[in-house]
Amino acid sequence: MAVEDTERKVYLQNIEEILPLLGKFDEHLSLIEDSLSVRVIPRGDELFLQGNKEDVEKVYSLFQELLALIREGHILTTQEFDYALKLARNSQAGEIKKLFSDLVLVTGRGKKIRSKTLGQKKYVEALRRNDIVFAIGPAGTGKTYLAMAMAVFALKNKIVQRLVLTRPAVEAGEHLGFLPGDLHDKVDPYLRPLYDALYDLMGVESFLKYREKGIIEVAPLAYMRGRTLDDSFIILDEAQNTTSEQMKMFLTRMGFGSKAVITGDITQVDLPKGKFSGLIEVINILSGVEGISFVYLGDQDVVRHSLVQQIIKAYEQYHEGQS
Repeated sequence: MAVEDTERKVYLQNIEEILPLLGKFDEHLSLIEDSLSVRVIPRGDELFLQGNKEDVEKVYSLFQELLALIREGHILTTQEFDYALKLARNSQAGEIKKLFSDLVLVTGRGKKIRSKTLGQKKYVEALRRNDIVFAIGPAGTGKTYLAMAMAVFALKNKIVQRLVLTRPAVEAGEHLGFLPGDLHDKVDPYLRPLYDALYDLMGVESFLKYREKGIIEVAPLAYMRGRTLDDSFIILDEAQNTTSEQMKMFLTRMGFGSKAVITGDITQVDLPKGKFSGLIEVINILSGVEGISFVYLGDQDVVRHSLVQQIIKAYEQYHEGQS
């Protein structure tokens, strides 16, 4: 280790604050010492920080922000700590409390849904301010899940009267009649990710009750044509697989008192050869239109397994090398 330049103390209100701060089996402590030139030494109700002056100040700021959250009753996860540490390393510790204090939704089971990255927080703020939001980014960045959470919040608080969730059924070419079974059987494989999110956010019983009453509608994009959707929260998922015509059709379904969220990953277009993505095209057409927001999420916003970030980066580097 480099020569120790400075030392600072972090004062705890009680010794019970050590566990959420340092993690089970000191896993948070290991994360700090693996990435910064700082030793963290617990002594009773104090933490001694020793090491490189700049790094010590970063860890001190990190702990102050996290202690403020813990004292408000926030249950800190290792995933949150890891992201907070990244912010502190980039001298952004002041963003930590604002990020983790921003509550999006409390589910029926008491689960608290929050933004987990600065990119996600920007996305949620855009959803609150604008009637049409495009969320573009790789898998695992919370594009669909956060849109669903905001939609459920709007429904529960009577901001809208219904939710309309749709996806293009690309693999079947939208010609669902060739598949066996009734309409539900035909479209279910394409809409399953939307059901899964709603089950988690609402509970199965509530979802089925709302769906039976027509308050929640989950349908393939082909069934949106010719409709006008008033007082609705409308989500178009996997929008990179829409054609230009389908995107225009969807956007013009929006009626009075409605919000629309369009999510997609422009690096994962599954359209047949010769078909151009309506999501890629709409970026050029609608960017700069007042009331419409484009939010771009990146690998730094991935909230799945840490390997997912590395996979996304590896693919980006590979494609850059091929161009």
